[in-house]
Amino acid sequence: MKAEDLKGKTFDELVKMLLDLKKEQFNLRFQRSQGQLEKTDRVGKVRRDIARVKTFMTQVQAGDKAGATKAAKSAVKAAPKKKAATSKKDDKKVA
Repeated sequence: MKAEDLKGKTFDELVKMLLDLKKEQFNLRFQRSQGQLEKTDRVGKVRRDIARVKTFMTQVQAGDKAGATKAAKSAVKAAPKKKAATSKKDDKKVA
C-alpha cells in the first residue's frame, strides 16, 4: 500500500481499513505461532501499513491532507540559525 492509495479515502474508510489491517495482523500472528505462516514478510508489511494508515488519519484530523511533514520541513529551513559558540580562549584574547 502506498500513501497515494490513501489520499482519496474519507476518515471512515480509513478507520475501516485500519480495522481490517489489525484483523489481518492478528491472524498472521496466530498463524506464525502455530507454524503455518508461509509468507513471513507479510507481518512486517502489515505493521508498516497500519502505521501508514494511522499517520494519514492524524493528518486528516489535523486538516492537512497534503502532508504535515512538508510544512514542518519548510519551517525548519526558515528558522534562524544559531550563533556559533565561542570558546574561553577567544574571550581571553580580547586585550
